[in-house]
Amino acid sequence: MSVPPNWPRNRLLLALPSSNLKRLMPELEQIRCQRGQILMDADSPLDHVYFPDTGVVSVVAVYADGSIIEMATIGREGCTASQAIFGAKHSSVRLLVQIPGSATKMSRSAFTRAMGSMPAFRSIMYAYIQAFLEQVMVSVACNGAHSLQERLARWLLMMLDRGEDDALQITHNLLAEMLGVQRPSITNAAKALERAGLIARGLRQVTILDRQGLVKASCECYQLVRTRLTFHLPKTYPEKSAPRPKR
Repeated sequence: MSVPPNWPRNRLLLALPSSNLKRLMPELEQIRCQRGQILMDADSPLDHVYFPDTGVVSVVAVYADGSIIEMATIGREGCTASQAIFGAKHSSVRLLVQIPGSATKMSRSAFTRAMGSMPAFRSIMYAYIQAFLEQVMVSVACNGAHSLQERLARWLLMMLDRGEDDALQITHNLLAEMLGVQRPSITNAAKALERAGLIARGLRQVTILDRQGLVKASCECYQLVRTRLTFHLPKTYPEKSAPRPKR
């Protein structure tokens, strides 16, 4: 089967020595990810690891009443290996596609072999997992320490960093679920950011108009997570976002 051009685009994979990536290629599969797609559910077999190329995946906790809340986001700077790396065979979380796009899929068995046989692969996975766990810890603290408007600004910035467009295909219902609040609360917080000229709201879409202004409106947790990611993964998460093309 021919290899698609410019694939993979995941920064963890691209940070590997070319010889390592070449060895891995037969084990990798490119897939499309649709908005709302569940890549893996809580309590399901942990058969694969996903490396987002252009989409964004949320790691969410699922409660007995069916409600969910986001614990972390994963874009092209990372992967979903936080459980597989410790030998888990079943997932304790749901992996939910928030921003549609593509991802690179790898079987858990191939991932385990690569961890054992490729020191460079193992090193970058350990660095990423440390950064990922720090992101989760910051998110937990943020939920209890900062206002909803600050948390919303942080969440939108994280989606912006991991996506490819200033227009984010998301709804208020989704935002409410991810941030663990009621929809009217999200609507009020989004209206405040819109009145400040930072975002524009549309049908199933939020467009970022002023990134720097949104950074100022966000809590310090956004910069803290970026700092930790760039510390652990300087080759995969650049300190400053690349300029986006003008419209």
